[in-house]
Amino acid sequence: MSFALQLSFPNFNFSTATRLQRIQFVCNSSSKQTNSSKQESEDDTQRTTDGSEHRVVLVERYGNGSSKRYILDDKFHLTTFLEDDSESNGYSSKEFPWLPDIVKDFVLPAGFPGSVSDDYLEYMLLQFPTNVTAWICHTLVTSSLLKAVGLDYSSGTTAAASAAAIRWVSKDGIGAIGRFFIGGRFGKLFDDDPKQWRMYADFIGSAGSIFDLTTPLYPAYFLPLASLGNLAKAVARGLKDPSFRVIQNHFAISGNLGDVAAKEEVWEVSAQLLGLGLGILVLSTPGVVRSYPVLASTWMTMRLLHLWLRYQSLSVLQFDTVNLKRARILVNLHVSNSTVLGCEECNKMENILSWEKFSVPRITFGVSLFDMLGGEKSGLKIKMLLKLYANEKYILVVNKQPFKDFETLVSFKDGATSLSVLKSVWQTYWLYKTSSKENDGFDELKESLNALESRFEDFLEQLRAVGWDTDRINLKICNDVLFEEFLVD
Repeated sequence: MSFALQLSFPNFNFSTATRLQRIQFVCNSSSKQTNSSKQESEDDTQRTTDGSEHRVVLVERYGNGSSKRYILDDKFHLTTFLEDDSESNGYSSKEFPWLPDIVKDFVLPAGFPGSVSDDYLEYMLLQFPTNVTAWICHTLVTSSLLKAVGLDYSSGTTAAASAAAIRWVSKDGIGAIGRFFIGGRFGKLFDDDPKQWRMYADFIGSAGSIFDLTTPLYPAYFLPLASLGNLAKAVARGLKDPSFRVIQNHFAISGNLGDVAAKEEVWEVSAQLLGLGLGILVLSTPGVVRSYPVLASTWMTMRLLHLWLRYQSLSVLQFDTVNLKRARILVNLHVSNSTVLGCEECNKMENILSWEKFSVPRITFGVSLFDMLGGEKSGLKIKMLLKLYANEKYILVVNKQPFKDFETLVSFKDGATSLSVLKSVWQTYWLYKTSSKENDGFDELKESLNALESRFEDFLEQLRAVGWDTDRINLKICNDVLFEEFLVD
């Protein structure tokens, strides 16, 4: 008897995995193609005219509604085809069916509406026109400020004043595009690694300040230079604000987030006033005002000092939640000698600036079935993998391609949690320290699963004992692509 599971993956591209209006066979490992209709493919088991039995072993469902079915016959020949069931499947969002998926993904939080409170959408729909009116007021006030500094609205200068106001607010508008893009495209990143994105925000903001600093050298290009500077600084703000909200939430252990945020404003305004005072004092120095090289070198010195201080401040943060960077540090030590680090030691070892893609061993989450099989279309391998990982919420294999560094490929089943991701990381490090390209892959996987079963609970107990919050593990699972599999007896 077969039972259904679902696997979730981030986006990946098949050359033929596009939206189709009919079923299309895209590959066939047997000597002749199977003529199957969409209605017949809905059954788990089918029989052809020659009496052979075909069973659906795995279905890939994509975010755009299309799906790819894998059918296995009694000789373990694998056949796949694509179909479009975007209007009937349960994976497409039922919220706002008239709104394109790409727009929904851009403007709504991941997992909407289940990931937010019931009043979220109504609040945001009212906030939008509220912010529109605020920016209209900002535009009008800007024109008044320009009038105050010398652009009069008397005869002959009204057009110049209006044009100056339009150019000034256009500069702000171009900068706002950066925040728009960051918020829509990268909103899911900040909870996992706020230290990294807060540091990157300062790097990008520094680059934006360079454009502003060069405007005296090229006054004719003030608008494009100032706009680029605003764009970079807006991107930096789009990274900074959500990252710091996560950091503030880390501070507020008593549920006093509002109080923590308010007191942070006191610290920030105090620093702002002191910094403005010192800045005015520096500008009052004749050598700085008259010499652009001195001004630029002073700015560079202060900016480098600022970046160093920012790095030091982020380094002292001690998160008690496990993200992917900290999971690698903790798992590596436990696999090696069955011990774990405390929160303080692990956070000090965490490399704030490192990218996951350059970490060793490499772990690729959310891969396609063909990637996991190394491009082979073996129905027997599929059956063996499904049975091997029957008790886990993920499937992991080692990439055995020649001339390639050690890498594991991981897919997650429906119902997988952050703990499942942590298990896959632990298994990866065990394989990394024991794996050999000459050994049989399935035997290694079986040994690693046995080691995982016998040692992972000890790993969790040690994490709890030294102060880690195992109930809040920041290892997220993407669900842009869903896998549904049917185990073959």
